[in-house]
Amino acid sequence: MREYFHNLYMTIKTILIGMRITLKYCFAKTVTVQYPDVAPALQPRYRGFHFFEIEKCIACDLCAKACPVDCIYIEKTGARKIDKASGVAKGGAMTRYAIDYAKCMFCALCVDPCPTDCIHMGNVHDMSGYTREDMIVEFTDLAKEGLQTPQPFWMRHEKLPDWAGERKQEWIDRGVPVAEAMVKALEEQKPAK
Repeated sequence: MREYFHNLYMTIKTILIGMRITLKYCFAKTVTVQYPDVAPALQPRYRGFHFFEIEKCIACDLCAKACPVDCIYIEKTGARKIDKASGVAKGGAMTRYAIDYAKCMFCALCVDPCPTDCIHMGNVHDMSGYTREDMIVEFTDLAKEGLQTPQPFWMRHEKLPDWAGERKQEWIDRGVPVAEAMVKALEEQKPAK
């Protein structure tokens, strides 16, 4: 009998806790963000489209093996390893590193096993495509352009809101110092002895 009343008490208590939270938000002032004129508020733990540092990638396939939906495709011509002097991977050429965002769950399971810390979750939040092929991002092609993350279609326009222009410049500036190393990653290089 005692257990019955305890369960009844716990049921009522948990319902009241849930209703208190619901009612707190029910009567809170509504805030509308005027996107795209105002930047969306992204949390530090936000998992957007990936940043990929191809110059540091050793093509070990650990990210592809960790992916639960098999959306990462890696092709290389030979073994690669990090040159300790420069911090850049040398060896075989990266012929393909692609992520199929039509399948990606943005779970970040590909980020943790990477031994060279070359793949990161980014802050790109609004990629779209008109076909399934548009959703496959070829990071090797982006490396030729000096980019480490894909740019949404709308961000390729000349006139952008201030926040979008700053973010676009931030993405470009991030790739500028390593642009030469990114292009070299696409070619075979002898590792230093």
